[in-house]
Amino acid sequence: MTKHSIKRGVSLYSFQEEYFLRRLTLEQCIEKSVSVGALGIETIAEQMMPGFPRLSDDFYAKWHGWVDQYGFVPTAHDMFAELKLYKDRPRPVDEMVNELRLDIDHTAKLGANIIRILALTPPEVVDKAAGYAGDRGIKLLTEIHAPHRFDSQWMEEVMMVAEKWGGEVVGLMPDLGVFVERLPRVVWERALRDGADPKFTAHVVNVYDSGEDTSGLPQKAQDLGLSPATVGIAWAATRYINEDPRSMLEYMPYIHHIQAKFYEMVDDDHEYSIPYDKIVSTLIEGGYDGYLSSEYEGNRHIQDAYGVDSFEQVRRHHAMMAKLLGEKDAA
Repeated sequence: MTKHSIKRGVSLYSFQEEYFLRRLTLEQCIEKSVSVGALGIETIAEQMMPGFPRLSDDFYAKWHGWVDQYGFVPTAHDMFAELKLYKDRPRPVDEMVNELRLDIDHTAKLGANIIRILALTPPEVVDKAAGYAGDRGIKLLTEIHAPHRFDSQWMEEVMMVAEKWGGEVVGLMPDLGVFVERLPRVVWERALRDGADPKFTAHVVNVYDSGEDTSGLPQKAQDLGLSPATVGIAWAATRYINEDPRSMLEYMPYIHHIQAKFYEMVDDDHEYSIPYDKIVSTLIEGGYDGYLSSEYEGNRHIQDAYGVDSFEQVRRHHAMMAKLLGEKDAA
């Protein structure tokens, strides 16, 4: 295998079910992650750090104690842009910039150097905050998230800001949910449990998996008078996309972190929907040297019928990634 410096990590988003139900604390989420060899920890302060963005010095002291105790690297902080704060008007750009500066301060205090910029964040906000971030050694990475594509007007606008400031200040964070080859099984099985028509659902899955245009499916379901759940799965199929992983090569100088989205690990070797073998080989070819940060998103699709075991899913995900990365201790 070609030599590389890609590392494995976890987004604590993966454990949102267990955290919400008080089955795991923030510290336990970190401990679970490190136990599978995920030494890079991506955090979501609004979900797991009560009091954010004004956290106490005691919290940060405790956080750095965990860094020393568990031996992990704080990698990225996920920010959220409150775009719809006001019902009657758009949110002023300067308000969002000031809010992003609080995210930058928090990220620096964590000892991380990356902020995940939500895909819907106006590029103007990133542009106006970039100087503040650069002075503190923080990279602002816009998430490439479905349904946004590499070849799009949205991408052009994002790249204008990135090219202005340079990839060490403003860049990109691909979410691997843009490489969905097969409609996630957990998604369409949930639709069936919710009452979707089995025959039309099978049609939706076939259209998506065969690479055909899905845009007409919702109207077709409506014209047939099918149930809301059926129309819902038709709409869902229009929101997933299957980009070519090699699209990343052109942008590699701007890519410093990967949100390694996954919906269902079938076993220790295979994710049901996303071609990790193609993705990892592309990243190695492109010289990527950041983290693959596991982001488990199957939990919300199975919680109505099954117990959620996010840790087992994350464990399987890391077993697969370790093998694909050629790690000597991979099972």
